[in-house]
Amino acid sequence: MPSSKQPNNFQILSLLQWPLSYLAIFLILQPLFISLLFTPLWPLPVIYFVWLFLDWKTPEQGGRRSAWVRNWYVWTHIRDYFPIMILKTEDLSPERNYIMGVHPHGLLTFGAFCNFCTEATGFSKTFPGITPHLATLSWFFKVPLIRDYLMAKGVCSVSQPAINYLLSHGTGNLVGIVVGGVGEALQSVPNTTTLILQKRKGFVRTALQHGAHLVPTFTFGETEVFDQVLFQEGSRMYKCQNFFRRIFGFYFCVFYGQGFYQGSIGPLPYSRPIVTVVGEPLPLPQIEKPSQEMVDKYHTLYMDALSKLFNKHKTQYGCSDSQKLLFL
Repeated sequence: MPSSKQPNNFQILSLLQWPLSYLAIFLILQPLFISLLFTPLWPLPVIYFVWLFLDWKTPEQGGRRSAWVRNWYVWTHIRDYFPIMILKTEDLSPERNYIMGVHPHGLLTFGAFCNFCTEATGFSKTFPGITPHLATLSWFFKVPLIRDYLMAKGVCSVSQPAINYLLSHGTGNLVGIVVGGVGEALQSVPNTTTLILQKRKGFVRTALQHGAHLVPTFTFGETEVFDQVLFQEGSRMYKCQNFFRRIFGFYFCVFYGQGFYQGSIGPLPYSRPIVTVVGEPLPLPQIEKPSQEMVDKYHTLYMDALSKLFNKHKTQYGCSDSQKLLFL
């Protein structure tokens, strides 16, 4: 396991503001905004909620990205905290649309966020003419203000209508799907390369329906930045995690990393390199109603391509030569 350096204060503050900004919007800004309804400033929230009603379907119709937000300087401090990098192995033609499999999920998906939701690692320069969209849980887009902040970064809903829209309106769209989903977060422990993929075939079917090429990616180091406390199936804590997932859509994981001082334990992730390797696109035909046999065929080809990508780069980015991907 690579050693962890101690980040500087700007990098720590920048990293903390990312999750804390969502909590601040949800717990502070939203209540304050609603409280304006009972003041002389009541027209402001009324206008917003009317606009919210009219804008309700925007997350499923391409979203509303902001180049200004994606280029905030604060994202470069998050990049440098680890650091985070993106490696291109093949060009992506702007004349096509793509579904990109994002592996592994990790705990907080730092690599996918920094590489595809910001310009901190220079995505637009690396893949000119390609517009990235990282898909996430649909219910986030039902939360006022948070939905707008997410869309500004280019995040889209993982719902079928949202993905269909992006793949059928223009070209050069790249939809990133964390195929393993929230269940893969429980597999996120150092020195593991376990992916939930064996039965996840919906993204392949969607790609076939639109003739979108499949792009395998693997983020080395994503599972190395936190240690996680794992609970046995059937234990009280494991049942609590599953209950939490049924309510909120994701697992409550118990994890820890480094503290604010060198050598201490705390809530910060370890400062270890995270490298997202973007593989060669796998061409797919366009079939309006693909058979299960056709879906299985291209799902197998995708898993083979992902394994080859991992094996080609694993020793360069901290894995042993004997380490292999395990598909669940």
